[in-house]
Amino acid sequence: MKEVESFKLDHTKVKAPYVRAAGVLTRDGVSISKFDLRLTQPNKEFMTSPALHTLEHLLATFMREELPGDIVIDLSPMGCRTGFYLIVWGEPTTEDVALALKRSLLRIGSVTTVPATTEVECGNYISHSLDEAKTVARNVLSRGISTDPFDRTRVV
Repeated sequence: MKEVESFKLDHTKVKAPYVRAAGVLTRDGVSISKFDLRLTQPNKEFMTSPALHTLEHLLATFMREELPGDIVIDLSPMGCRTGFYLIVWGEPTTEDVALALKRSLLRIGSVTTVPATTEVECGNYISHSLDEAKTVARNVLSRGISTDPFDRTRVV
């Protein structure tokens, strides 16, 4: 069985919130990078499904606007409901991704609607909570976003 990179991470030692460079794949001179956007502490804090779903819609939109050059390929929720995986073209720095995440979370505070929440646009359109998403965003911002999953001194 092939090894999954994120399964090798010691989830008992990381200190959320953080952004972590989780890997780069390069083929034919083209690089794709994966980042772990961990918003809550693994095995201690979990986002509700409606909060996670709403954050997915908002961050999928805002991270595309905050990172330069149309580099975002995908933003997907983690099954454990503690954060998201971000897949991008190229090799942006962890600091650039963390700052884009911070700016995106700040924007969530003033949002009054969530994009793509109709039955036509979303596969579970009734499972959203803007209030809960705003609470998660505020909590992450109040703690700061580290660029090192094991060291809270490098916070953006």
